[in-house]
Amino acid sequence: MASSRPSVAVFGDPKRPSVPQAIARFRRFAKDRVVLQVYQMPQEGVIKALKACDLAVVFGGDGTIIGAARILSKARIPVIGVNLGKLGYLAEFSLDDLRLVFDDILAGKVQVEPRMMLACQVRSPGPAKGGIGFQTVAVNDVFVTAGPPYRVIELQLTVDGQDVARCVSDGLIVATPTGSTAYNLSAGGPILPGRMRAMVITAICPHSLSFRPIVIEADRLVEIRPVRLNEGTTLAVDGQIRFGLGPKDVVQVRRARQDFLVVNNPLRNDWQTLATKLGWAGLPKYHDADEHGR
Repeated sequence: MASSRPSVAVFGDPKRPSVPQAIARFRRFAKDRVVLQVYQMPQEGVIKALKACDLAVVFGGDGTIIGAARILSKARIPVIGVNLGKLGYLAEFSLDDLRLVFDDILAGKVQVEPRMMLACQVRSPGPAKGGIGFQTVAVNDVFVTAGPPYRVIELQLTVDGQDVARCVSDGLIVATPTGSTAYNLSAGGPILPGRMRAMVITAICPHSLSFRPIVIEADRLVEIRPVRLNEGTTLAVDGQIRFGLGPKDVVQVRRARQDFLVVNNPLRNDWQTLATKLGWAGLPKYHDADEHGR
């Protein structure tokens, strides 16, 4: 770190009753090691101040970490996610874990992993500047969902200007490797290593047995053009930001310029995380052999 007492920004989800207590415990532990700056959830206005920090610690669940990452990525500081939620897949640390390895983190002995993000924009007809009606970045995924009245929709998918397929389905997901274990996985998509540079495209309940997920290079431009929509068809980003789509809108998704920097938990590896958090590769529930006499 740059100085004998690094500067650490601390964030917490104020909606979780366990957060103030956890932050208080962390402050007591860390106060003699670092200079602490405690905030609520990150806002655009604090990016300049955050750039002077060496680390950010975010207390909450995966949703909290993802929401914070869209802001913290602009400050280019490593993020430690402390899980106070249910799954804690991206929030890798428990508070006890963090206490055990915090000195090693400060000494630069723990791996900081860059995770690619997505840049998403919607080009809309009308007076919007440059025809862009909406734009943001995504940590996990960008997806179009059918919405009310819940009829299937039809979308034209292109990659680098080349037509790939028309998708008749309940929607379409474009996910990062980090987001491959989220909505993409639930929709039947593959699991990608978090450090990989790629995008995975997965249809949501497609009306075709042959419409399988595909993985493409990170430097491709993905475009989604509506062919047939519902009144409530929506573009969603990380399941947290929503934008209603019209029949002439074009969704563009590409790799974002900035990465999200994650401090890995050295007390576990990727395979252990898959097994313990998602139950991946679990053994069948065999009956006891002696119970049946064989």
